[in-house]
Amino acid sequence: MFRKATAVVACGLLGFSAHAANVIETTTLVGFGEAKYPANFSHFDYVNPNAPKSGKVTYGQVGTFDNFNRFASRGVAVAGSLNIYDTLMYSPSDEIDSYYPLIATKVRYSDDYSWLEIDINPNARFNDGVPITAHDVEFTFDKFNTEGVPQYRVYYKDVKSVKAISDTTARIEMSVPNREKLFSLAQSMRVLPKHFWKDRNFAEPLMEPPVGSGPYKVASYKSGQTITYELDNNYWAKELPVNVGRNNFEQVQYDYYRDDTVMLEAFKAGEFDFREESSAKFWANSYTGVNFDKGYIKKEEIEHHKPMATQAFVFNIQRPVFKDPKVREALTYAMDFEWMNTNMFYDQYTRTRSYFQNSDYEAKGLPSEDELKILEPYKDKIPARVFTEEYNAPVTDGSGRIRPQMRKAFALLKEAGWELKNKVMTNVQTGEVMSFELLIYSPTTERVATPVQKNMRAMGIDMKIRTIDTTQYIKRLRDRDFDMVSSSYSAHPYPNSDLKIVWNSNFIDSTYNTAGVMDPVVDALTDQIAENQDNPEKLLALGRSLDRVLQWNFYIIPQWYIKKYRVATWDKFERPDVLPKYDLGVDSWWISKEKAELLPAKRR
Repeated sequence: MFRKATAVVACGLLGFSAHAANVIETTTLVGFGEAKYPANFSHFDYVNPNAPKSGKVTYGQVGTFDNFNRFASRGVAVAGSLNIYDTLMYSPSDEIDSYYPLIATKVRYSDDYSWLEIDINPNARFNDGVPITAHDVEFTFDKFNTEGVPQYRVYYKDVKSVKAISDTTARIEMSVPNREKLFSLAQSMRVLPKHFWKDRNFAEPLMEPPVGSGPYKVASYKSGQTITYELDNNYWAKELPVNVGRNNFEQVQYDYYRDDTVMLEAFKAGEFDFREESSAKFWANSYTGVNFDKGYIKKEEIEHHKPMATQAFVFNIQRPVFKDPKVREALTYAMDFEWMNTNMFYDQYTRTRSYFQNSDYEAKGLPSEDELKILEPYKDKIPARVFTEEYNAPVTDGSGRIRPQMRKAFALLKEAGWELKNKVMTNVQTGEVMSFELLIYSPTTERVATPVQKNMRAMGIDMKIRTIDTTQYIKRLRDRDFDMVSSSYSAHPYPNSDLKIVWNSNFIDSTYNTAGVMDPVVDALTDQIAENQDNPEKLLALGRSLDRVLQWNFYIIPQWYIKKYRVATWDKFERPDVLPKYDLGVDSWWISKEKAELLPAKRR
């Protein structure tokens, strides 16, 4: 259940003034459910508060980087750059949407959500020792709002102002009261140092490491190739409850490789320490060799229960060839998941069917009574099957022969004005042949796209696969200069207002709206979701309703997911017995000196 204002008071109240009925003061902000940890908690349940801080961990990264500004409108930011800055409050990995003090110590807000005040910890410091103040909070909002990505301005258009009313208190005022937007600023704002950024353009790439505020700072780097962060011994917040037992590596390094195959071989040879595998083929066949035989490398499958991202081939429906939903539906028949799962994925995967996969909000069966109340006003604007059928992706017999599926695809394409002529899918009216490009940056993606390409070819459709480097890929994605990409929609443990950034037409310029959706029903449903964040029953029906509308509009060719972490490590790590529900929790691991001594020197 969501906490009402009175419940928030009971959970986190610190004190009231004479007009206390309308003001809530709390150390914890909760967007969903109830806070797990009390105001006086000492550490999270999934950490070891006595974990030693020692050693170095090295990760592999595909691609390259050319700047240190994660928020720039162009360029490729270095791995780890998002974590250079601390947030005002911190959300643990075993809760959905609860936030505890980090830079902020507590907040006060009106129960009509028209304003909120944030108190800054007087001990808070940037890495150069300069105090973090409310003036930095004000500056950060203004910097994001004027020079940040366009979707930031659109999302926070109802924020009237963010002002420093003293050195240690910032006040947010809303022109239109909105609980979630008000809370999101207090929860997740990454505070920028005004003294560093005031004369720099925030939209542009940054060629030098910035002044940060987090537990790690840049120790060394070689542009495009490697970067090393080191634990800041003077980090002011290391003893706060949200940090106890976390950030246990003295150094964290990212080394870049040109592709995933090269990176895997480097891992096996001992060039870096940790790899979470995304390829079923690699996991089944490639984790062998002398370092496995000697017990130096540890291979694990760790079960999880977290909501899953929606991985898919995503249509850019702004392209004329993909405008018609019947065309998009027809092309979903070209993917023979059952054959691919057996012959390529070693039966490790399950087919994706929902945008809320592995959560309570996944639409199953037919709409409930509550869902019908939401959907019926739009009956003439959404596919009829929303009301009459459960959506499922096409299923084959796994033999690799998809003639029944092709017949269904041809029927749909004919309804959309396309027919086979001389074995080529041709538009009846214009004579145009059906041809499009799948844009990728990884050879691994090419491997899984090739069977789909083959089936498209059998249907008379020319699906080209074009591989480019990551820098070009990100630019073309931002410019919406693609026909189709292999991508994913982030997992949402519950429907929140972030869905507007992904699906709402007001955010069409955002790269998060990958499919380019501009649909009034999707707009209405995402608007309602944003307006009902404190109504769990309504939110359940809204989430499932949105899922149905998205499913039956065929914006994607759904791919697959796995309910396990596939992890390989050079065996020097220890971790707590408790795994956080929503994450692997690597930030709570530590290095065992005893285990490290048993490894070759470069991996100790």
